[in-house]
Amino acid sequence: MRSLNQRRQANLHKVLLSARELIRILDGLDSLAIEVMPYKGLALAETLYGDIVARQSGDIDLLIHARDLARIKAVVADLGYTTNWKLSRREEEAYLISGYECAYDGAAGKNLLEVQWALQPRFYAVDFDLNEMFRRAASVTVAGREMKTPSPEDLALVLSVHAAKHMWTRLIWICDIARLVELPGVDWNWIASQARTLGISRILRVTILLAHRLLSASLPVTIESEILNDGEAQAWSQSIGKKMIDGDPIDFESWRYFRSMMKLRERCADQARFLWRLALTPGPGEWESIRLPEPLFPLYRLVRVSRLAARLLRI
Repeated sequence: MRSLNQRRQANLHKVLLSARELIRILDGLDSLAIEVMPYKGLALAETLYGDIVARQSGDIDLLIHARDLARIKAVVADLGYTTNWKLSRREEEAYLISGYECAYDGAAGKNLLEVQWALQPRFYAVDFDLNEMFRRAASVTVAGREMKTPSPEDLALVLSVHAAKHMWTRLIWICDIARLVELPGVDWNWIASQARTLGISRILRVTILLAHRLLSASLPVTIESEILNDGEAQAWSQSIGKKMIDGDPIDFESWRYFRSMMKLRERCADQARFLWRLALTPGPGEWESIRLPEPLFPLYRLVRVSRLAARLLRI
């Protein structure tokens, strides 16, 4: 019991620190009319649980418009945040297309702030429209400060894709979906339609089934039949649920992982896009492995292919 109380006090301390920093950052960005959306952490805790202390606090995640990154970097630097992101002009231009986030260290530790202009790297081939997500944003009040956050409908998709990217390895992500399913007034027909548009219906159904199997969460009534009739989603949820219980480790750099990410997509076109982007989208790993003159920058695609081939040959 003492250990539980200590953990609760530690979380309370972290939540209060995060709330102070979140408000300080938002105030700084608001002063320049820079639009951002907190979408995990405290905003998520308030949206789903009605209490910022009811969920363990992590870092501060902000969705941003890519066009605002330079101004945001200046604001958070003035607030004392630093980053190890050291990219050339050409690399930064490429990373704004292929990557999705920039992490910052603060006085209280590393990676306290993450600003994200996409939900995940481009090679995952799930192309959310962030402009539309900002347009659909809901309001939430955190520690007395009103702020924008994704609507519950967008959260259902975002949280499902995030959990799938990490192969549903943390129970808290399933708990979040279980809470979201119980929220009144959520338009699950729209969620299912948008999932079909994005090609992530299977990912959404697996996530909901895991919440149902592991936490006895209700199935959304309006899409219950399509969830229960998806044999592939049923099989995936059973396999993943067993791995969660058994604690099987996952190598997120392995071909087995990437094959799973591909097979989780229900459309052949999305599977092909995933493989194509995975093979031909260079990133910081390629840029650090060899320094090419700027006129030869497009050749980093070949560097990417050669590094992947070398990894495959080691298996």
